[in-house]
Amino acid sequence: MPDSATPSMAADAPRVDESLVTYTNVIYALHSLSVLIGLTTFHTIVGSFVWGLPSIIAVIMNYARRSATHGTYLESHFRWQIRTFWYAALWSFAIWAVSVPLMLILIGFPLLILGHYALAIWIIYRIARGWLALRDKRAMYV
Repeated sequence: MPDSATPSMAADAPRVDESLVTYTNVIYALHSLSVLIGLTTFHTIVGSFVWGLPSIIAVIMNYARRSATHGTYLESHFRWQIRTFWYAALWSFAIWAVSVPLMLILIGFPLLILGHYALAIWIIYRIARGWLALRDKRAMYV
């Protein structure tokens, strides 16, 4: 039995250009490539995500086409991707800032490692959750 609310929501929602959906998929793919590079090379996931060329290109792409997504569900995906990148950079900096002084008493080494493992899991979660929501044509909460 069809839901009566679904057709009216679809009629009220702005039309989404399919090329923007593809563009958003490419951005998620670039972020995923950064994670894959971090997993398969001597780089870390966090280091590859924050400093790697694929993620930097992805964020530039986000900012370049951000205005084209205004009023669509893709706007929330662009915001999600941009925030994932900048919060990862911020948390990585915070982990380093706290860990380095504590390395004098040896607590900083495990803190640095555990902090970056936790941040890596968070990055993978954000990419996966966002990409799955995009596949289902759902907006991301932000």
